[in-house]
Amino acid sequence: MYHRLALLLVFLSIPFSLAVEEEEGVLVLTKDNFHDVIKENANILVEFYAPWCGHCKALAPEYAKAAKELADQKFDVRLGKLDATEHGDIASEFSVNGYPTLIFFRDGKQVPYNGGRDSSAIVSWLKKKTGPPAVEVNSAEELEKIQKDVDVVVSAYFEGKDSIAEKIFTTVAVDYDSIEFTVSHADEIKKALDLEGSGLVIHRKGEGVVAKFDGESTVENVKNWIRSFRMPLVSEFTQETASKIFGSDIKTHHLLFLSRKSPLYEKLYSAFKTAADEFKGLMQFVFLDTDNAENSRILEFFGIKNTEVPTTRIIQLGQEIMKYKPNFSDINADTLKEFAKSFFDGKLSLDLKSEEIPEDWDKNPVKVVVAKNFEDVVLDKSKNVFIEFYAPWCGHCKQLAPIWDKLGEEFASNGDVVIAKMDATANEVADLSIQSFPTIKLYLAESNKVVDYSGERTLEGFTNFLNKQTSDSDDKAEDSEDKSEHSEL
Repeated sequence: MYHRLALLLVFLSIPFSLAVEEEEGVLVLTKDNFHDVIKENANILVEFYAPWCGHCKALAPEYAKAAKELADQKFDVRLGKLDATEHGDIASEFSVNGYPTLIFFRDGKQVPYNGGRDSSAIVSWLKKKTGPPAVEVNSAEELEKIQKDVDVVVSAYFEGKDSIAEKIFTTVAVDYDSIEFTVSHADEIKKALDLEGSGLVIHRKGEGVVAKFDGESTVENVKNWIRSFRMPLVSEFTQETASKIFGSDIKTHHLLFLSRKSPLYEKLYSAFKTAADEFKGLMQFVFLDTDNAENSRILEFFGIKNTEVPTTRIIQLGQEIMKYKPNFSDINADTLKEFAKSFFDGKLSLDLKSEEIPEDWDKNPVKVVVAKNFEDVVLDKSKNVFIEFYAPWCGHCKQLAPIWDKLGEEFASNGDVVIAKMDATANEVADLSIQSFPTIKLYLAESNKVVDYSGERTLEGFTNFLNKQTSDSDDKAEDSEDKSEHSEL
């Protein structure tokens, strides 16, 4: 009896991870094993994915490659994945609402992943979160292997240990998750980096050493130097490079839309590269090949027609994407430089998309608004304007359309209320950010105060909301008039 009990205890003590299925080195997680796997692995990165998601499919080979690299290096980090569409309870527990979502678990505590989505960026990020900010190397062979495997490597050689410069270097290294940092005090590394004394160099895969640091060693100076040389002078935008471009700490981008097959390609690309050299560290210069079908959605986003190519744009990334359009058609190094300079001087106006105002925009009970008549219609202070911001492809918007039309008919005879709609994918308004569809807002008369609608999308719900909001507005107006009359007395 005792013998059987001992065998049972031994069986129960076998690590659960042994029973977890793996695909290309990545643990396959389910609702049944998820919490046990997280508990057993001190460091594990989990991808919450959907089988139909294109971004997830693009990530899959990079994710598997990262898992293999970590295993080959015997690094104490595992990668796992969970089909969030099949195991929705687990996804909901961690507030997953988009795919892929990556979450790092360190001793069971979750840390949001904000690194890149290629294998080298994933590995570099994980090493930063679980190990020293800079890897110590003592041989040229070690350094060469890192430089061969990683896209961007910042290497330091210091003649003495624990110098102020080394502490500054370590401080900077902590802030860069997608770059590998190496540090050494070995003469062999000094020789390999071609340094005469203490110094820093940046190495980019396929290019070799691209820069040596020659400024005063301060945190800000070193960061500025890395910012200037971590990316090529011109990056080509592809699905593979997108994460590096958007993940960079330079959020101002100068975009060149140009066909690689164009007879002007060599001339314009060269001019673009010349301009980029003057603004490195301040602005990313990005080339988009308009022959690449994957870039068609980007052209659509900017409202650029094929007949307008070649052309250029400047964007500023933030909570919203601020877009700026050139006022020139002759693209050369001088006009590109002037365009960039005008941006930094604050001389450019935002480029906002707008359809033309339809001739029959006010024919039907629901008025059609575009950016060009937004101010005249929506910001008309004599009216309460209830407007739906929609997308033509949005299923919820299509379901709402007949209800919105009925609402328009119900208020057609009300001279104080306007029911309107605007295609927010084709029209943009300054200081108005539409994040989801449909978005419904009420612009109150007199004040233009905006009230967001979040109630039921039913005729009754809309009607009750409008009656309450407009009557409250009328009551406030009457109170104001009463006070004015009393003040005159």
